Amino acid sequence: QVQLVESGGGLVQPGGSLRLSCAASGRIFNINTMGWYRQALGKQRELVAAVTRGGSTNYADSVKGRFTISRDNAKKTVYLQMSSLKPEDTAVYYCNAGILDSGLSLRDYWGQGTQVTVSS
Repeated sequence: QVQLVESGGGLVQPGGSLRLSCAASGRIFNINTMGWYRQALGKQRELVAAVTRGGSTNYADSVKGRFTISRDNAKKTVYLQMSSLKPEDTAVYYCNAGILDSGLSLRDYWGQGTQVTVSS
């Protein structure tokens, strides 16, 4: 059974930094694109950043220059380094990955979500 487990959320003051991690586990053959989404209260879930297996990245305009996504393929882990945080970054952050399991079934997986609150 494949799982994505996130960690690293919390409360931070405006201008501060946080690092989110998301580790995949289970019977995994290969992991394609990994990414982070967020959903603020009353809003739709939106893509924050994504990284391909080869390391190509893309970011939402609202986080460019402040957030950095990276991944460690050997550890099956994706990270989101968030800096210069703003109150509008407050949301539940979800990890997402396209995973080919050992049975060669490809599907999207989601983490359980981690709360990030930016407030003074």
